[in-house]
Formats: sequence, C-alpha cells, structure tokens
Amino acid sequence: MNDFKKIGIGLTSFGLAFMILGVLLLFDKALLAMGDLLFLAGVTLIIGVQRSYRFFFQRKKAKGSALFFGGMLLVLVGWPVIGMGVEVFGFINLFGDFFPIAIAFLRRMPIVGNFMTLPGVRVVVDKLAASPPKLPV
Repeated sequence: MNDFKKIGIGLTSFGLAFMILGVLLLFDKALLAMGDLLFLAGVTLIIGVQRSYRFFFQRKKAKGSALFFGGMLLVLVGWPVIGMGVEVFGFINLFGDFFPIAIAFLRRMPIVGNFMTLPGVRVVVDKLAASPPKLPV
C-alpha cells in the first residue's frame, strides 16, 4: 500500500466522520460540505483519478452519480436536509454493489463482527449482504 492510498483512507475516514458529525449537529452545512469534499478526495486518492472518473461517469451509474453530486450541490447551496437525502440515495445507487463485500469484511473484524451477530442486527445485516437479483437487460 503506497502513501497515496494511506492518505486516501484517512481522508475518506475523516470525510465520513465529518458527515456523521454534521448530521448529529442538526445538519450543519459547513461540516457536511467538508465531509463531502474529504470523502471525494479520499476516494480519488485510493483508486486514482482516472479510475474515479470512469467509476462516477459510467452509463449505468449515471443516475447515482447525478443524485450524489446533486445532493452535494444542494448541501453547498444551503439545503442540507434535502441535500443529504438526495446524496444518500445516490450513494446507495453508486456503492450498493460493494455492500456485500464490505459486510463480509466487517464480519471478520473482532468487535464489529461480534456486534453483527446480535439477533436484531443480524437480520438487517443479512438483508444488506444479500446481493440484489440481476435483472435481464
């Protein structure tokens, strides 16, 4: 793992932390905007500029990208609650394919894995981990 990926993981983590903090502090516009920018910068450093461009601007991910970036724009304009709603919907459309992989990774972690086996949490996690059925095109 090179230094760019390490910095990217840090920026992405800080971006998610700023977004969570912004939501907890009643949708603080500045924290949410900073979280969005840090998250995007971190993802770009982790996978590279060219791969980030190809990821966000694929034809099949156009709707998710438009919603994600549109939500960021709404947060910057001054409508943080609506912007975060739109952004979360776009995030799920963009990164929904990675949820089963992330959940499988989290299940192997010591403390988080134990938490994910609790009865109420397990039902939700199993539904998230189930990959959606592939529709014929």
